[in-house]
Amino acid sequence: MRGPGSLRPLVAASWRRSARVDPDGLPCLALDDDQLDAARRDGPLAVLLPVVRRLLLDETRSADCVVAVGDADGRLVWVDGARRARRAAEDMGFVPGADWAEEHVGTSAPGTALRIDRPVQIRSEEHYANAVKPWSCSAVPVHDRAGRVVGVLDVTGDDRAVDRHTMPLLTATVAAAEAEIALAALWPAPTATRNHEGAELHLLGADIATLRTGVRAVPLSARHSEILAVLATNPAGLPADDLAAAVYGDPGAVVTLRAEIVRLRRVLAAAAPDVTLTSRPYRVGGVRTDVDTVLSALDRGARLQAVDRYAGPVLPGSAAPGVDALRDLVRGRFREAVVADGGVDALLAWARTPDGAEDPRVLRALLAALPRRSPRRAGLVAAIEVLEGR
Repeated sequence: MRGPGSLRPLVAASWRRSARVDPDGLPCLALDDDQLDAARRDGPLAVLLPVVRRLLLDETRSADCVVAVGDADGRLVWVDGARRARRAAEDMGFVPGADWAEEHVGTSAPGTALRIDRPVQIRSEEHYANAVKPWSCSAVPVHDRAGRVVGVLDVTGDDRAVDRHTMPLLTATVAAAEAEIALAALWPAPTATRNHEGAELHLLGADIATLRTGVRAVPLSARHSEILAVLATNPAGLPADDLAAAVYGDPGAVVTLRAEIVRLRRVLAAAAPDVTLTSRPYRVGGVRTDVDTVLSALDRGARLQAVDRYAGPVLPGSAAPGVDALRDLVRGRFREAVVADGGVDALLAWARTPDGAEDPRVLRALLAALPRRSPRRAGLVAAIEVLEGR
């Protein structure tokens, strides 16, 4: 191992601070699953993560690197990126929950950036720990509106992780995130209509829908829930016989459908006058669903956010063919999104839901993505065997 005198001044100072660290050691896991979930869901890192996914994740994958977010103490709360690089990084303990503070693992971009509160790039041999020497990394601290350090953003990989384009990309991402963190501090709780025009129809996880308008929440009957669920997901509208088939399973039930539509219009007129229900074809306007919200999050790559907002299947007690089709569509979209992503965090979050826990394809993808020494592997194998043996 080189002495500090042969290193850049910034790195030499870090090595001197790291003198009591075992260079052959690996970082310990300092956060459990519940603590990781809380860090990703609450506080400034919950604001940072969507920005990182939107602005940095694709670039990181294409460069065969990994991107990580750590908290103010240097504990990694999220790691993603190229699959091959993620697998290799697991062997040096670069995983969610691991403590990468400088005082525990020695010189590294995330730990040292936090220690000196400035952007840092560390090339392979400049790392203090031997297991990290095959890697290079760049990291930038993240601050809140008051200037306090709340986390760190890191890119780790081969020499591409420290090339001349990496640091400007990281600093721009952090600047965008810090602006959103500052805004979130000013507006900690969005109003009911901040992100939506009109009303919102909640269909996930309950047998009957709830129509929310401003601060008012109106529970609907099971049949009205089914009609609105089908129409809200068919914005072009449906002719009467198609809507009857989707709701009642019988295209001839048009008379029954029309009577129910009359009653539904009365409910809407009293509870949500901005929601329109027209005919020829039947079409609903002025309402957005929570299904739209979670699928939009999936489309923009915010998979953890989408899973967090997924309260359960669409109207789980409904046997209406149109609702059943919507239910399967949402499940399928989640499955395809998290399997295609291949990230442990997204797969693990979806596997914790009742839908994901019953899906062998999701569990197999999670098994393939987990670190080889993960204690979860045995339980996953057992669950897959049970599901595939049914």
